[in-house]
Amino acid sequence: MERILLVEDSVEFQLLVKKSLGPMFDISNAGGISDATDQLSRNDFDLILLDVTLPDGNGFQFCSLLKTMERTSDVPVIMLTGKDASSDKVMGFSLGADDYIVKPFDPFELKARVEARLSHFKRQKEKTQILTRGLLQLNFTDQKAFVLNTAKTADRIPARAEKKDLNLTPIEFKLLSCFMRHENVVLTRLQLLEAVLGDQVHVLERTIDKHICSLREKLSPDSNYIRTVFRTGYRFSLKAD
Repeated sequence: MERILLVEDSVEFQLLVKKSLGPMFDISNAGGISDATDQLSRNDFDLILLDVTLPDGNGFQFCSLLKTMERTSDVPVIMLTGKDASSDKVMGFSLGADDYIVKPFDPFELKARVEARLSHFKRQKEKTQILTRGLLQLNFTDQKAFVLNTAKTADRIPARAEKKDLNLTPIEFKLLSCFMRHENVVLTRLQLLEAVLGDQVHVLERTIDKHICSLREKLSPDSNYIRTVFRTGYRFSLKAD
C-alpha cells in the first residue's frame, strides 16, 4: 500500500482527503511543518500533500526544502491550498511542486491526480533499479545480472532484446555492480574487498582475484571488460585499449 503524508492543520480537510482517496492508500496526518519533518525523518512516503498556510511555517518554503533533501528530493509534492492566484501557482511550481490543487477540490480530481503522480513516481523508481553498461545489465531489485542480446533481424531492424542470466553469486554481483558504477576507474584490491565484504572483514587482498576470475568466466566472451592493472587492481572498461 502506498504511503501519503498529508501536511494539513484543518481537521475538516484531513477527513475530506481521506474520504476522497479511500482505503487504498495509507495516509498519515501532520498538523504542521515540525510534525511533518519528524515523520519524514522516521518514515518513507510515496507522495506528500502539502498545504501552504500552516501554523508553524510556509508550505512553499517547506516544499523548496523537501526538494533539496536527499531523502525526499524525488518524492512528488502536490500543493493542496486555498491560494488560487496565478502568482501562487507559479511560485509553487518554481519551488519544485509536482502539482497544484486549489481548495475546495473535486474528490475525483484529487484521486486522479494523486494516482497519476504515484504512477509516474513508481516508474521513475523502477528505472533507478536497473543499471546498463554496454551489453551488461544489473537488476538491483532481483539481484540479477544479464547479458543483452542485440542481434538484428534480416531486415536490419533490431529484434526484441533477449537477456541471458549470468547466474552470479552475491559476491560476484556486488563486484560487477562496483565495476559498472565506476567505469574506467582503477580500483585497488582493498577497495573491491571493502565494496563486497565491508571494511570489518579481514582477509587477504588476493582473495578478490579468485572472485574476479570466476566473474570473468561467467562474462565470457566479454571478460575483457575487466582489465588487470599491474600491481594495483582492476579497471572496468567497455572500450578496447
